[in-house]
Amino acid sequence: MTTKEILTNYKTIAVVGFSANTEKTSHRVPIYMIEQGYDVIPVNPVADKIAGIIVYHDLASIPGEIDIVNVFRPSADCLNVAKEAMERKKSRGDVKVLWLQEGIINEEARNIAEENGVEFIEDKCILKEHSHYF
Repeated sequence: MTTKEILTNYKTIAVVGFSANTEKTSHRVPIYMIEQGYDVIPVNPVADKIAGIIVYHDLASIPGEIDIVNVFRPSADCLNVAKEAMERKKSRGDVKVLWLQEGIINEEARNIAEENGVEFIEDKCILKEHSHYF
């Protein structure tokens, strides 16, 4: 599936590493996606609300459905995020895409996603991809 197809077909994005700091890319990108009509769910272990939105401390805590898990964490942390996303997929059946932001690469995360039938994107900015196509 292409990034355009992903962004057309899936509208709920859990953002792991959504920052409360408005100066950071990990804040500005999710806000852009909200402005474009996506349902963005912040995942951050230390915040309770970001931009007026309830924050979840992990993927398992999110009550609604997740289409895309968008990751703003260091590459070394992505395997754990991938494992958490695949556990959620196994229990809830809802994670369809694991998307690592620009500059984030993790082969082990790719392998675990692909083994579980989850689309995998790495080293691409979801904002840049969206603005390119739409």
